[in-house]
Amino acid sequence: MLSQVVELIENKHNFAITTHVRPDGDGIGSSLGLCWLLRSLGKQAEVIVSDGIPNTYKSLPGADEIIHVTELAPEAYDAVFVIECSDVERPGICNLEQQFTVNIDHHSTCEHFGTVNWIDPTASACGEMIYNLCKAIGGRISREIAECLYMALVTDTGSFHFPNTTDRTLKVASELVKAGVKPAKISEAVYNSYPWSRIELMSRVLATVKRDLSGRVAWMRQTLEMRESTGMSDGDNNGFVNIPLAAKEIVASIYMREVRPDFYRVSLRSKGAINVARVAEQFGGGGHKNAAGCRVEGEWDEAERQIVSAVIEAVDLAELEAIHLTNGHSVKDMELSLI
Repeated sequence: MLSQVVELIENKHNFAITTHVRPDGDGIGSSLGLCWLLRSLGKQAEVIVSDGIPNTYKSLPGADEIIHVTELAPEAYDAVFVIECSDVERPGICNLEQQFTVNIDHHSTCEHFGTVNWIDPTASACGEMIYNLCKAIGGRISREIAECLYMALVTDTGSFHFPNTTDRTLKVASELVKAGVKPAKISEAVYNSYPWSRIELMSRVLATVKRDLSGRVAWMRQTLEMRESTGMSDGDNNGFVNIPLAAKEIVASIYMREVRPDFYRVSLRSKGAINVARVAEQFGGGGHKNAAGCRVEGEWDEAERQIVSAVIEAVDLAELEAIHLTNGHSVKDMELSLI
């Protein structure tokens, strides 16, 4: 809980902050924002990650000080803040489970693996939670903190057009702008700073797009060969999963990326009431109702068939729920009718 986090910071001195492998804007922005906050309070703090930092986020204040770490010595810090990770393995740092950990996440599917767990599914991003922490502990929102947290909000809300955007999110963004953020500068870094390899990769990936018979579900592939031939870097494919959703007819999108033979990372996105987090959970993943992810194994076509079938079922279920609610039945009534 937030009160436990405040108490810990007040009583301890030496902290590390980490986030998941293949870090995104919320993971990096929130980690750096928290680091700047802790330092402003006279604490010793550093951001540690096991993976590289995408070019998009290298312009953030403090990004050049991030330390590459794959293993920690026992009790290396008073506490390690773990940002936006579904489980303790997600940062890819050995012996992390032996540390005093503070688990900070806004995903309801997150495991409570921390010594202290602060989970807030109502927050649009972990960046919003770090802002609340700053206010709760009496910290000042410096320009450095503001830029990092604004990056977190922009990337996790899709520039404030995803369903997780709330009035609270916009109020926080407004306060960050007042603290010195230049929104155009952050947007330029997020959307207009990619290498040409992104364009080449996008053309290859979009050439694989397919739709189901209803025309409502779309899916795409990214193969190892595509990655190698285009020379892409991590982060070059950010947002690809959202592209099919630009079509009015598409209500759910699937993006499968081959990591190694017979092993794939899957990103899922949806519109409205379609819950792709439930789909991800079926395959050991998780996330939000409209944005989730998982990993699957097997032969390409079979793995794809399983994921696509599960998403189509989620679309059909959402449609059935809407019909029942329109007719005055509860979701519980619908569930009983399916037994």
